[in-house]
Amino acid sequence: MKDKLNLGVLVSGGGSNLQAIIDNIEAGRLDARIRIVISNNADAFSLQRCRNHKVAAIVVDHRDYASREDFDQRLIDILRSHDVELVIMAGFMRILTEAFLAAFPMRIMNIHPALLPAFPGLHVQKQALDYGVRFSGCTVHFADGGVDTGPIIIQAVVPVFDEDNEELLAARILREEHRIYSRAIQWYAEGRLEVRGRKVALKGCPGGEDRALHNPPLSA
Repeated sequence: MKDKLNLGVLVSGGGSNLQAIIDNIEAGRLDARIRIVISNNADAFSLQRCRNHKVAAIVVDHRDYASREDFDQRLIDILRSHDVELVIMAGFMRILTEAFLAAFPMRIMNIHPALLPAFPGLHVQKQALDYGVRFSGCTVHFADGGVDTGPIIIQAVVPVFDEDNEELLAARILREEHRIYSRAIQWYAEGRLEVRGRKVALKGCPGGEDRALHNPPLSA
């Protein structure tokens, strides 16, 4: 039986995606182990989630460091000391430096609550609603030097309804985040992801279903 994939998870807040990953590991749906969770926020509820599941966690406050580079080097040292193979960003509200990216090239995953490349950055549900899109969703991608610009691994699409506000849309997207993030990690654990320039190929993928989505429906 192959070894489980060693994960290091970076968090700043509530950590619902962290919880979904923990749940999938405990249920045997994800061939990985969380070696360390690092939070830059001592008040993050993610830390309570770690205590609930006996997951190792540490607080590294970015305000204690003179520069972003010094802070990131501390993170690198901790992750390496725990033999982390894949870094998972789960609501980590910091932009990574080039040194961090170089330490884990194409071994850092992030999830974003929009269909990239549309609506990168913050307040994405508001951006989507203000623009009037009919579909939104979420994206798992490898991190690179830009803001939400790395190669895309998997996306999920959700409809946007006329009665939606930011909270309703965010909740619908979050349910899909919890599904696709663990799936992307599992594919990595199985050695099935191959980065080819901007594209990520999934080995052994039978191909998607050739079916269009319409919102509003054509029958309306």
